[in-house]
Amino acid sequence: MAEEKGRTLKDARAGDPVALARALVATPSVNPEIEESGAGEAEVAELTAGWLRAWGLSVEMSEVAAGRWNVVGRLEGDGDGPTLLLNGHLDTVGVTGMTVEPFGGELQDGRLWGRGACDMKGGVAALLAATAKVARDPLPGTLVVALTADEEHASLGMETLVRSGMSADAAVICEPTGLAVMPAHKGFVWLEVAFQGRAAHGSRPNAGVDAIEHAGHYLTALGALRSRLRAGEPHPLLGQGSFHAGTIDGGSAPSVYPDACRLVLERRTLPGEGAAGVVDEFQAILDDLAAVVPELDAKLTQGLARPATEIPNDSPLVAGLLAACAAERVEPMLAGMTAWVDAAFLNQAGTPAVCFGPGAIAQAHSADEWIECSEIVTCAAVLERFSHAFLQGDPGEMVTDVLAEAG
Repeated sequence: MAEEKGRTLKDARAGDPVALARALVATPSVNPEIEESGAGEAEVAELTAGWLRAWGLSVEMSEVAAGRWNVVGRLEGDGDGPTLLLNGHLDTVGVTGMTVEPFGGELQDGRLWGRGACDMKGGVAALLAATAKVARDPLPGTLVVALTADEEHASLGMETLVRSGMSADAAVICEPTGLAVMPAHKGFVWLEVAFQGRAAHGSRPNAGVDAIEHAGHYLTALGALRSRLRAGEPHPLLGQGSFHAGTIDGGSAPSVYPDACRLVLERRTLPGEGAAGVVDEFQAILDDLAAVVPELDAKLTQGLARPATEIPNDSPLVAGLLAACAAERVEPMLAGMTAWVDAAFLNQAGTPAVCFGPGAIAQAHSADEWIECSEIVTCAAVLERFSHAFLQGDPGEMVTDVLAEAG
């Protein structure tokens, strides 16, 4: 076992994509905000920083919160070429309920199994493998590798980097997309609605006000909003906006009228939809309900919100990645990311960003998480080809360059 681990680490240091992924999965980095016993990113940050230094990149590690680390590697160009950012997050969700060894890094049937294999240590391995090869030959442009903390919770890592002024001419975030290029993703808004009732013995209906019943009335009233969203004009890549009730709690005993009920909803948004507009649409329905339901007393509060984002489908970044896919015999696919990822922070800061990586989103966070090893290898090859073309100079010429290299 120790001999195999040593061989894996040796191959990882040499830039082998699958060995990199195995070593990453074998290094626990559960987000402690999700699972209290989680290790955080400290150990995996040290591991990846060591690889980047070995390949000749200058490396800066920063602790964005206690035990939560970002790693930024920089390969300076030898000319005045553009800057390309490759990004992945180092944290994973928790391991409770998993049916496979979370940190074994086991290979079976051409798949790598374990927590984070798909989301997103396979993608991190692919971008690291591409970096190892790009680093062998100096190019005019500059390559930046940003490995971030806390994407699975509040994206503290990426938010910190963007606030510090990090930028690039283009960015690729290697989340699991099944090797599709995704220039758009949805956003979300969390909403809490607190219903106030009046406690009373269950035998005294005239004395009690049922807060849970009022929450039920509100959920029913929201059906009209759901119908409007489903009937709305779909985004070409993302479909319609949506919402759902995430949690509800209230009441103290079966024989007591509940004096409080707390409802938390999530609204998934499309590009162009902002948090303020979402709050207004939910508040309007609550106001209309209060006008017809006696004694309804409720307060709506906005929680965490993250914006939807997109870049043009015909942008040089998108076209270049699609061309690199074709050159590596990968069917060029354009799709939308229905989940929220860190691309929005980059786009807001002026760095065009897309998602492209190995693995199927259906496997992310699953009890038996896995990823096809062949996808990690293919993704690394596409990223290497794309990076070479992009860092040669004018981003607008990259499609021609990629196809010429494929020759």
